[in-house]
Amino acid sequence: MSREPAVKKRVLFLCTHNSCRSQMAEGLVNHFLANRFQAFSAGTEATKVNPLAARVMSELGIDLAAHRSKTLDEFAGEKFDYVITLCGDANKRCPLFFGGVERVHIGFDDPSQLSGRDEEVLPEYRRVRDELKQRLTLYFLEERA
Repeated sequence: MSREPAVKKRVLFLCTHNSCRSQMAEGLVNHFLANRFQAFSAGTEATKVNPLAARVMSELGIDLAAHRSKTLDEFAGEKFDYVITLCGDANKRCPLFFGGVERVHIGFDDPSQLSGRDEEVLPEYRRVRDELKQRLTLYFLEERA
């Protein structure tokens, strides 16, 4: 008796520029939780994927090279099981009508706001990456089991 494969829950991560935190969240969920979730990311504005975010994700074996910054408009009319804002600005500007069964805000610091040489700011990117991984894994696996 064969079982139908479970339908993956769809998750949309939102940040202002869709360049750092939301990109990392998308990559982390699609890498570590791919058996149950399919993640996407967007911003209230599109810019470009932050190269330091891509660099610290590659340290975990997650390649963001194919990622690009997107706006909410690209997902208009799509259905999501979760819409998660990762910064206060996106939380305020996210339209109420946007199709998430569950909409939640889980805030994280923005390492892209730091100034300094790469070697000086990379530890903060790693800290935020690791915090994203820990908190999102806890949220999806323990609270949504």
